[in-house]
Amino acid sequence: MSHLPSSPPLAARSLRIDSEGLALHLLERHPGAPHRVLLLHGYLDHARSFDWLVERLPSTFHTVALDLRGMGHSGHLGPGAHYHVMDHLADLGAVLDGLGWTGAHLVGHSLGGILALAFAAARPDRVRSVTAIEALGPSGGEPSLAVGRLQAFVEDAQRPARRRVYADVAAAAARLAESNSGLSPTAALHLAAHGTAPVDGGLGFTFDPRHRRRGAMGFDEAQTLALLAAVSCSVQVVLGTLGYSAEDAQAQARLSALRAPPVHRVPGGHHCHMDSPSETATLVQAFVSQVA
Repeated sequence: MSHLPSSPPLAARSLRIDSEGLALHLLERHPGAPHRVLLLHGYLDHARSFDWLVERLPSTFHTVALDLRGMGHSGHLGPGAHYHVMDHLADLGAVLDGLGWTGAHLVGHSLGGILALAFAAARPDRVRSVTAIEALGPSGGEPSLAVGRLQAFVEDAQRPARRRVYADVAAAAARLAESNSGLSPTAALHLAAHGTAPVDGGLGFTFDPRHRRRGAMGFDEAQTLALLAAVSCSVQVVLGTLGYSAEDAQAQARLSALRAPPVHRVPGGHHCHMDSPSETATLVQAFVSQVA
């Protein structure tokens, strides 16, 4: 695995872009550079999860890392509202418009990779390429699970969303590592250090705790395959050696729907872009430069 940097992350400019009244936070590096890359983080993570990868990209890459709605330093929804996964796609359109970009190369990890593929299917005119890290499209299970999912959504919606409080960054990092056994201690500390803020009694994660509620809707496998088949841009898939398998029948069917994109393995687990930022950056650089 690549040595992780001890120096401060590359200087980035914080931006705010409005998405129908919701303030989205972004980190921009090398504005004006020719290769435009929008980076989308995973579930309950934040834009700073890409720090080590972006530091290894050349200055010819204009990168913007987005804090998804209700995560990182982006705005939270108002009282009575609920988070639905595909609502993020409207935000991606707003971000491209706000940046003045007609299109971009998308790099997404986990949830971010799902969104990148979905946006590429919905707006092929605005996506040059997709690098999907530990992601092969949305999963909602079989149609028989739909009623149970709705029941879980209604049940969760009636429960108060409580923010957990931690004594310090180390305790928050320990909680992240506990919920993701493949997360390295260094990566957990980085995510916790940049994903928490002071609250009464200690620190709390900056994401809206309502994100922990179960969702009402999901794609069944037939819908997922149809979505992936609609992706017309160039795609590459990056998986951790200890991360997702691409060998089972479902993964093979999804790769087939994507017209057999290149699949690369880099050392690490589900957060392989943090475990191996140099290897991942090399793949992103070569792929984007080739497509461009």
